[in-house]
Amino acid sequence: MTQLIILDRDGVINQDSDQFIKSEDEFIPLPGSLQAIARLYKAGYKVIVATNQSGIYRRLFSLDTLHAMHNKLQSLLEPLGAKIEAFYFCPHGPDDDCNCRKPLPGMIHKIAQDYQLSTDELSEVYVVGDSLRDLDAGMAAGTKTALVKTGKGIRSLKKIADEHLTQYQSVPVYNDLADFTEHFLNNKS
Repeated sequence: MTQLIILDRDGVINQDSDQFIKSEDEFIPLPGSLQAIARLYKAGYKVIVATNQSGIYRRLFSLDTLHAMHNKLQSLLEPLGAKIEAFYFCPHGPDDDCNCRKPLPGMIHKIAQDYQLSTDELSEVYVVGDSLRDLDAGMAAGTKTALVKTGKGIRSLKKIADEHLTQYQSVPVYNDLADFTEHFLNNKS
C-alpha cells in the first residue's frame, strides 16, 4: 500500500499571509516543519502538497514564481535527506467553478487517481491543514483529517467554536506540523 500524507502549504509548511505568499523571499518555513517532513519521509511516507494558489489567477505571481517557491522548499529539504513527492495546486479564483479548489475534493481525487489508491487506501491517508477548507476537502474525499494551529488554524478553531460546527468535533488538533508528525509516527509504531 502506498503511504501518503497530504499537506496544505501556506500555514502548515510555511508562513501564511492574508496578502498571499507572492515570492520566493516570502516563502519562509515554519519552525520545525522541514524536520517534520523529513521525519515522515524517512518513515517511508510520500509527502504531497495540495494547495490553493489563487494568487496566480489574481496575477499576484506567475507560475514560474510558484515553481521557484516549490524548488526552494525542495532545496531546503535536501540537506535533511527528504523531499516533497509532488505538488498539486489549484491556480483558479473563487468564482472559476473548478473542482480542484479546496474545499472541493478535486485535488485529492487527482492524487488518489495518480497514485492508484483504492477508496479503502484513501481512507487511511491524512490531509493536514490549517483551514476548514482543507478539512472539508479531505472529508469530501474520504480521507482522515488533522488541523494545525499555525497559519489560519486558531482562526479556524474559533469559527468551529463560535458557529458550533459539529462536523469537525472528531478532527484532531495539533500545535503545528511537528506536533502532528510526533503523534502520528508514535501511533504507527
